[in-house]
Amino acid sequence: MKPLRAILGAATSSNKIIALAEGDDPRVVDGALKARADGVARIILAGDRDKVTALLAERGGADAEGIEVHDPAHSPHAEGFATALHELRKHKGMTPEQARQQITQRLTYAAMLVRQGLADGTVGGAVETTSNTVRAALQIIGKAPGAAMVSSFFLMLHCKDHHEVRGAHIFADCGLVVDPNAQEMAEIARASAASFAALTQEAPRVAMLSFSTSGSANHPKVSKVVEATQIAKAADPDLLIDGELQFDAAFVPEVAAKKAGASPLRGQANVFIFPNLDAGNLGYKIAQRIGGVEAIGPVLQGLAKPANDLSRGCSAEDVLHMIAVTAVQAQNA
Repeated sequence: MKPLRAILGAATSSNKIIALAEGDDPRVVDGALKARADGVARIILAGDRDKVTALLAERGGADAEGIEVHDPAHSPHAEGFATALHELRKHKGMTPEQARQQITQRLTYAAMLVRQGLADGTVGGAVETTSNTVRAALQIIGKAPGAAMVSSFFLMLHCKDHHEVRGAHIFADCGLVVDPNAQEMAEIARASAASFAALTQEAPRVAMLSFSTSGSANHPKVSKVVEATQIAKAADPDLLIDGELQFDAAFVPEVAAKKAGASPLRGQANVFIFPNLDAGNLGYKIAQRIGGVEAIGPVLQGLAKPANDLSRGCSAEDVLHMIAVTAVQAQNA
């Protein structure tokens, strides 16, 4: 998969430090060792020191260069992190004691490593839920300056030979924003286009998806997609974007010629923006499970520094790939 090789190569050249919040999970340790073996990133494994070091020893990585183990409960950074966390959250009623207690939690600790500049990005979610992983990122790392919102995407990599289309696509939002309004959908589109360009070094071609193509149906849900497209175009006139489009009219040139002959995408979109989380989450899972497409994500966008979420069903390869994506995001931050 050429796009994945390019991402792994870009990560290798970045030499970033990525904090893995669940360092005592065997898949995470295996992914970390693969990342180090390939030079993709330097790694901090956060977790119970005895468990993490035992896992490393079992896998022959006890002395692996470029891997640090941080035990949040006994870290020399804990007191300073707790002070910083209290300052950050005291307006929400957090006490110093609550801050000290929360710093011992691995997601909080890993996010604080990033906030305090000791890591360039963080990855969690192999064990923790998406809601907990995203909450830690939002509360501690926060939104990027100028970002209207935080959203997510999946990087979809075609790895089967059943279809002539090759390369990478982005599906958004498939993991975070439940029911975006037109303004939010437009923001997701613009952020996803920027993410696609940063990760692939290719020009984004954005399709705003609906059950209607070019006015074939009249419904408020269709109108939302049309309005979102107009908002995105007005905000970024150079962005190649079209909508509303059904998926086949955005993806298959022959169908586009029949259904959307005037579309500038010509059935060759590479960024697909779904109208809500139902459609997006179902769409990426169908493509992954039936279509044989490799899905990396959910990848968060709009944060001040990178923090990403793994599926709880992830493999060591998934961890490796998310480390690489996070390192490239950090390089482009």
